[in-house]
Order: sequence, then C-alpha cells, then structure tokens
Amino acid sequence: MPDIRALSVPTGAEATRGIGLVVAGYLVITLADAAVKWVLPEIGAAAAMICRGVIGGAVLLAITRGRGIFPRDRWLLTRRSLAHCCVSASWYWAWANGMPLGDSYAVACLTPLLMTLLAIPMLGETVGWRRMTSTAVGFCGVLVMLNPGGDLWRFETAVLLVATCIMAVTRIWTRVLSRTDTPAAIAFWLMAAHIPMGLALLPVFPPPQAGLPGAGIIAALLIFGAANAVAHLLFSRAFALAPVSVLAPYDYTPFLYGIGIGFAVWSEVPAWSTLAGATLVIAAGIYNLHRERVRRAAERA
Repeated sequence: MPDIRALSVPTGAEATRGIGLVVAGYLVITLADAAVKWVLPEIGAAAAMICRGVIGGAVLLAITRGRGIFPRDRWLLTRRSLAHCCVSASWYWAWANGMPLGDSYAVACLTPLLMTLLAIPMLGETVGWRRMTSTAVGFCGVLVMLNPGGDLWRFETAVLLVATCIMAVTRIWTRVLSRTDTPAAIAFWLMAAHIPMGLALLPVFPPPQAGLPGAGIIAALLIFGAANAVAHLLFSRAFALAPVSVLAPYDYTPFLYGIGIGFAVWSEVPAWSTLAGATLVIAAGIYNLHRERVRRAAERA
C-alpha cells in the first residue's frame, strides 16, 4: 500500500483538469452503458462482460502501444478490478431485467456521498465545509429523485444499492493506485478482469439467443468496448489529479446524461421529482467547480 501522505492536495489547476476529465469520462461511459443496455436482450450479461474485456483491452493496447500497462501494486489492482467486475455484473443484470437507465443511475447517485465520506478514513483527505455542504445538497437532490415508495423501489434496486457501495470503494482505490500505477495499467487490467469473470458467469447468465449476433449488435458492442476503454483512461487520470472529495459531486452527471438518452432511445420520461432533484444536483456540481476556480485564481495571485 502506498504512503497515504503521498496523496498530497493538488493545485487548483490540477483539480480543475481532473474535474474536466471525469465529466468527459462520465459522458463516454453513459454512451457505453446505453449501447450495452440495447444489446443485453440479445447476448446476456456474461457475454457483455466478455466483449467489454476483449474489445476494451484491445483498444487500450492500441492506444498505449503496450506502454505503461505493467502492474506495480498487483494486489490492490486485482482487488479493484474484481470488485468492479461485480459492479458491472449487477448493472447488466438489472438492465437485462428491464430496469430503466435513468432509474439505475438514480441509485448510483448515492456514490458521491459515500466517496466523500470514505475518503476521510481511507485516504486521510480533509473535506472542507464547502465541499461537504455541496455534496450534502447533491445528496438531498438524490433523495428527491429516488422518491422512496415509488416504482424505483424494486428488487433490482436493492442489488444495485450494494453494488453502489462497492463502486464507491473502487473509486477510492483508483485514487490510491494513481500513486503506483499508470492510468493505462489501471484501465487495462480492469478490462482484462472482465474476461474471466464473464466466462465464470456464463452458466448463470447464458446468452438468451443462440447464434451469431447481427451487424447492428456487433457495431453496438464495438462502441461499448471502445467507450469503456476510453472512459476508464479518463477516470484513472482524473483521480490521479484531484482528490475524491472534489470529484465526488460529478458522479451525479451520468444520471443527467441518462435522462436524455433514456428518453431518446426507450421513451423513458422522468417524473417531476426526478427533474427537481436534478436541479439540486446540478447546483451542487456547479458550486464545487466555482470553488476550484476561486482557489486557482488565489494561487495565481
């Protein structure tokens, strides 16, 4: 385990770059999630994981030309990769069971609060009252979006809540790994871990249909794998630049992207409570970005 003290507080410029990278990464990963949700009825969750590993790993090798993918902290990298595979399997299973994209992202919006809180004991980060307040405001927005007692509360939601807790831990580990391993190594071995995990889950989640998929499904899978590779490169770099507490509020952004994609592809119309909660989430994220810009201006002065 690397020295936690080595995870020093970044400059405002680094934090702002980290925010930009993580927001871009969330947009790319949302497109990947929409692609896999569309093909899941044809191939199943286990085959999707295998495709993600094969295609994503190949894309990362092409981008990096194999440079920087040798792992250093192998034990932590293995734990993080396998834990993230469990998260992937949970989401793919929920989508295969018909859970709307926006609803699943609403559950995932609990991740930022968990990340901000876990960063204190796990990373020794100091979370100021402004960041904690912005995260709390965003969490209030999540509560409004979740609308307890509504259609969102189903068995799949309970599974995703557990997966969300695991996902928060993997984000913390990404920050820790950034001190020993390159973004290429973190992203590549995550993709690679999906191959054996998918093979192991094939008896549990067999493909619904026999035979080779059509051209449209293959194209969607290529987009899915490539987008995952690019997104996780962006995530790894972002968590190397900025503290978890700074990036945590932007974990809400996939939900906002998911609303638009869900409506465009599956005609999923968000409820008024979803829109009201999203307003709070956006406000919290914009405020946090404003604080980082103020800090950057102070450093220049």
